[in-house]
Amino acid sequence: MTEEALAREGSSQELPLASLSSGRPLLNLLLLGIPAGLLALAGLTGQPVLGWGAVLAWLGLAGWWGQPLWVQIGRDLWQWLTTWPSLGWAAAALGLAMAGAVVWSGVLSTLRSLSWEAIGALGEVFGATGQIFIALLAAYIAWRQYVISRDLTIQQNTITQQQTIDAYFEGISNLVLSPDGQLDDWPLERAIAAGRTAAILNGVDRFGKAKILRFLSTANLLSPLRRDEHLGRPILDGKGGYQRDRVNGIRVVSLGTMLEGADLHGTLLRGVDFSEASLERANLQDCDLSHTNLCGANLRNADLRGADLYRALLFVGSLQTASPAQPGQKPDFKTGAYAGAIVAGADFRRVRRLSPEQRVYLATWGAKLDPEPPLPLNSSASPSVRVSGTESFPGGETEPLPPPAEPPASLRP
Repeated sequence: MTEEALAREGSSQELPLASLSSGRPLLNLLLLGIPAGLLALAGLTGQPVLGWGAVLAWLGLAGWWGQPLWVQIGRDLWQWLTTWPSLGWAAAALGLAMAGAVVWSGVLSTLRSLSWEAIGALGEVFGATGQIFIALLAAYIAWRQYVISRDLTIQQNTITQQQTIDAYFEGISNLVLSPDGQLDDWPLERAIAAGRTAAILNGVDRFGKAKILRFLSTANLLSPLRRDEHLGRPILDGKGGYQRDRVNGIRVVSLGTMLEGADLHGTLLRGVDFSEASLERANLQDCDLSHTNLCGANLRNADLRGADLYRALLFVGSLQTASPAQPGQKPDFKTGAYAGAIVAGADFRRVRRLSPEQRVYLATWGAKLDPEPPLPLNSSASPSVRVSGTESFPGGETEPLPPPAEPPASLRP
């Protein structure tokens, strides 16, 4: 029989054994467990015969399951011996040389003189070190599982929150819009819309609050709209929108005190209408408040450090007549009296893009500000610098500025 035929025969014999060992894992585990039980029984009873029986059983299983490997190794060894007959004699000579070296080099006597108690203690040290490493590995695995679980929880909460916000948008739209798409809000509908808004603002994070506020402001639901005197319906302005009435207008959703103490730091609130809303003690650090309407808003003790106030509307009229809103006082949007933002105690340090007019208003009505930067040595190098009641322009010409209005005694910080 040729070598190819032997190889085919060997491969045909290997398949049943491989399928036997890999196709019945439960049976294999049972066969491995029986010698383990014998070994445990030998340790309890002190009978070495059972222990050697377990060892021989494991060796038999290894020989049975690894039969294809042993056959292949034996075939290769036989092929090497038949190809190079002197290889077997060389291996025998090498083995005898190694045995003689071990005997005459003093290795055996050194092993006899070793303190086995010290070796046992060293083994215990290595075992304790291994247990420490295993504990550290288990702690790392538990930490990674916690991180993965936390990330999955945050992702699921974000998806759930977005679904809640979308449902709120759809519910508000269906509530205040007529079938033909026109704004048609009645007092009860406005009350329900305000209740829904208050409930959802308390149940979402700061980014969710910012999304809701941008939606309401962009849809003109936070702005006071002019109403007809009979049915109270909003009046169109002839340009595709609705007329606004700062004095007698009615808002679809009035924020009121919904945002008192709210955490909105680091959010995008560009262009939101906060007029007459209470933001007392709110955290507005690093917010984008550019183009926002803060007239009449209550910013008392609010934190606006690092916020962007580019073209934010803090007051109307002139600095000489503008003053913060007061309960019981009707605002005058022509002169600005009692129509400005209440900024007493609010922290405006490190705000960005603050105009000189905004700085004067804030400083006049009790806001916390950074000290003004020192004046440059060459005033003509600055295009426009406000200096203690005067304003300088290119060319050195100056124009006196009228002093701001003196705050009443009840509003002085």
